[in-house]
Amino acid sequence: MSLTQISVFIENKPGHLQKVLKILGDEKINILTLTIAETSDFGILRMIVNSSKKAYEVLRSHNITCSVTEVLALEIDDVPGALCESIETFAKHNLNIEYMYTFNEKRNNKCIMVFRFENFDTAQKAVKEAGYTILSEKEINGE
Repeated sequence: MSLTQISVFIENKPGHLQKVLKILGDEKINILTLTIAETSDFGILRMIVNSSKKAYEVLRSHNITCSVTEVLALEIDDVPGALCESIETFAKHNLNIEYMYTFNEKRNNKCIMVFRFENFDTAQKAVKEAGYTILSEKEINGE
């Protein structure tokens, strides 16, 4: 189980982010969570949306450079030290985290963290063995 993340490459100039968000809004694509990493010239908008296939197709049809990436959304106890404990689990399996971000909502007193690992298949197996719940796109979308 994994989530499809949309990554959009945007010039770091006024109005460019707004353009992407307007396109998605006009197409009734809901952004569930996002993060932006930036440099002086461009940014990478990474997001989980309610319809990743449609978002990708719509953005590409507007000549917006984007890609899809498989990520893992894990439920982690919402208590002090729980994130550190999960990172220690990943370290035991020699998993390199490329980046991570969180959802705004909680499920059953747990937070939801999105992870991109260098070795996706190994990471998926390791987190399952460690007992973490991996959420599917349907679960994230409330289906």
